[in-house]
Amino acid sequence: MRILGIDPGFAITGYSIIDYIGNKFKLITSGAILTDAKTSFPLRLEKIYYELKDIIENYKPDCMSIEELFFNNNAKTAINVAQARGVILMTARINKVDTYEYTPLQVKQAVVGYGRADKMQVQRMVKMILNTEELPKLDDITDSMAIAICHAHSAKFAEKL
Repeated sequence: MRILGIDPGFAITGYSIIDYIGNKFKLITSGAILTDAKTSFPLRLEKIYYELKDIIENYKPDCMSIEELFFNNNAKTAINVAQARGVILMTARINKVDTYEYTPLQVKQAVVGYGRADKMQVQRMVKMILNTEELPKLDDITDSMAIAICHAHSAKFAEKL
């Protein structure tokens, strides 16, 4: 199963492509879709759409796993992330990629075995599970890897969006 993991955002959208075959993980690629704060918001959303569309066309994932929106204290930021998330979900749908969503608690539980794990624990487990020398500098990319791993561990129980 080829999984596209997404950590949604409007400034940084982390993504990773992971193959999960026979209980073994292989990281195919990872990165971030970055948008410039000086660019108008609609153009930022457009960039997310086109870059994600290219990723889907190039890597042909079987499914996409995405983190549920975590509401923070800044309503404007939450609304903008929700809009970016909508573009991401629409892009997957248009490209016929089944989509599954997970809460931060579910991701931590699936990756670390403990839903209240801290960021460092999650990062160490992602590094170990994917057998990689180094993790990316951006947490958003590492988070997308964790979201993909979560889906691999949860796929048989997951509900499609």
